[in-house]
Amino acid sequence: MRLLIVGTLKGQLTTATKIAMDNGASVTHAETIEQAMNVLRGGKGADLLLVDVGLDIRDLVMRLEAEHIHVPIVACGISNDARAAVAAIHAGAKEYIPLPPDPELIAAVLAAVANDARDLIWRDEAMGRVIKLAQQIAGSDASVMITGESGTGKEVLARYVHSRSARAKRPFISINCAAIPEHLLESELFGHEKGAFTGAVARRIGKFEEATGGTLLLDEISEMDVRLQSKLLRAIQERVIDRVGGTKPVPVDIRIIATSNRNLSEAVREGSFREDLLFRLNVVNLKIPPLRDRPADILELAQHFAKKYAEANGLPVRPVSTEARRVLTANRWQGNVRELENTIHRSVLMAQGDEIGAEAILTPDGDRLDLAKTAPAVAHATLAAEQVTRALVGRTVADVERDLILETLKHCLGNRTHAANILGISIRTLRNKLNEYADGGIPITPAGNGAPDYQRMASAG
Repeated sequence: MRLLIVGTLKGQLTTATKIAMDNGASVTHAETIEQAMNVLRGGKGADLLLVDVGLDIRDLVMRLEAEHIHVPIVACGISNDARAAVAAIHAGAKEYIPLPPDPELIAAVLAAVANDARDLIWRDEAMGRVIKLAQQIAGSDASVMITGESGTGKEVLARYVHSRSARAKRPFISINCAAIPEHLLESELFGHEKGAFTGAVARRIGKFEEATGGTLLLDEISEMDVRLQSKLLRAIQERVIDRVGGTKPVPVDIRIIATSNRNLSEAVREGSFREDLLFRLNVVNLKIPPLRDRPADILELAQHFAKKYAEANGLPVRPVSTEARRVLTANRWQGNVRELENTIHRSVLMAQGDEIGAEAILTPDGDRLDLAKTAPAVAHATLAAEQVTRALVGRTVADVERDLILETLKHCLGNRTHAANILGISIRTLRNKLNEYADGGIPITPAGNGAPDYQRMASAG
């Protein structure tokens, strides 16, 4: 955690500085906006700016945006003027803190910034295997590739690896390769000299130098242009970088972690990703399974988010009901943890009573999650299949399987494709099973109106 205090607030924020340093944060001071910009350009970086409300916060925000520097701002001041606080928020500050500071309030702000979206929660064994491998390799300096679908928590895992490494007390710097235009990404990574291009008003230290001694996360590296990939490969191999417009190589000491939601082997075959760079980055691969393959994690994360958003909204912490848990584990979660988090946030706001019930598990437009995307016949078949499985004790697997298949087919109105999808089997397997049952004289729901399949086959013979 790196805190930059901007303004003549050193005396007023002595307590805040002490709290931050006691929690392992580094604190830098700058009296003016220009000095603050020089600190940020110079590679020291910051995770949070604490800015005197008397300064021109809107100007600071605009200058940060112009130089593509992303860091949250918290305004603070000794004035009780509510208009100053409102103006600071409108200008782009995330929060306003009155001075002299309340120690608990300062600590809470710092903790919120330091821990925002970084909790690593898991219980499922599928995720446990990934965590175990991450723990094994965390202490090394080996490059790591983290793969998985969007929203599975790749950056969270990257921060976890960093926190368990020998570089844990040094910077963790992240850059999203997909979010920055191609012509700016090189400058963001390697920095630039004053006048190197239009808009380069001063020397700017890039992410490689900013991360020196620590870890650099290259998020969604598959989106990086091939030309820039060659420069990145040289930086990784030789541990030196060239600033844009610079004339002298700059040594760097960093560990690289990269993430991708694409299959990079396919990207290599397509020619959009360098094979030699993939070999350099993929020393260890941490592949995060999608949330739908980690059912125990779904429930663990749901409880975590329910508590988090209840506290954030000043609401009572409610447990997730049994029926709601069933709805959550049955969903496909195409957006993974990110989608689950938003869903639980909604459910906390919509829940009534002592529990979060299934009726509070809603889509963004307010429909029940378990019914919104399902055709009526398929929803009916799903409920029927659940009823069939309730009384299993004392029955053979073959009997249970047969009844499940026949009841599902019945409530799909004979639609073989729908039934196979619900059952999780191929249409060929379903047809073989139905032929087997028909040969045994068991009625089979026809695809349309008419007699059962085995009767129609008999009459046809």
